[in-house]
Amino acid sequence: MTQPLTQADIDRELREAPAGPPSGHPDRDFAPYRSSVLRHPKQPLISVKDPDAAELSGPVFGATDVTALDADLTRQHPGEPLGERITVQGRVLDRDGRPVRGQLVEVWQANASGRYRHQRDDHPAPLDPNFTGVGRCLTDDEGRYAFTTIKPGAYPWRNHVNAWRPAHIHFSLFGAAFTQRLVTQMYFPGDPLFPYDPILNSVTDERARQRLVAAYAHELSQPEWSLGYRWDIVLDGPAATWMEEGR
Repeated sequence: MTQPLTQADIDRELREAPAGPPSGHPDRDFAPYRSSVLRHPKQPLISVKDPDAAELSGPVFGATDVTALDADLTRQHPGEPLGERITVQGRVLDRDGRPVRGQLVEVWQANASGRYRHQRDDHPAPLDPNFTGVGRCLTDDEGRYAFTTIKPGAYPWRNHVNAWRPAHIHFSLFGAAFTQRLVTQMYFPGDPLFPYDPILNSVTDERARQRLVAAYAHELSQPEWSLGYRWDIVLDGPAATWMEEGR
């Protein structure tokens, strides 16, 4: 029987991993990120002959379908969710710093105990009946988005022995069509799990990794209500935010 990988094994692989291009996408077969190695495509991509046909099977939404309640994950249930309430705000920008208006931004995350409301999450941490962990909003004319939520907890993910993911929030941006969707993750400053996480460290350029970490913004904190974080998303160019599906 193969012995499970330890954190020491992963640490060694992280040290030996080749550095990727400063603005490029990480390798999908990044060895320390075991689940990516097992599931990433190994065959050439198939070109879509009729791009419009692909849209017929994608989700459809209108601006009137997105409400203010969707962006406040703490107000979607009868009671108050447990945990540290936070406000996350930022702008979606193109490579030249121009705002991307009317962009659908979605988030999903674990609860304060580090558990997702998902049938495959059997982590022995409590579910919160007042927190589902999903939200969405549309960017305004200045490209701004804003969410009120609960700071997620760290959780184990079985990549190797004693593997824990740093606290993070998943972000999805849909572009002008479903097939343009980009997915990324936002992290919190000062997390002690950063050096041990193969997913974050698959971004081998230090400056690109730092662009995934939000900044605490005291001016966004609300008295007796929530702590504020600022995180801008840049879609392309040398200062682009790293995206899981590539660019």
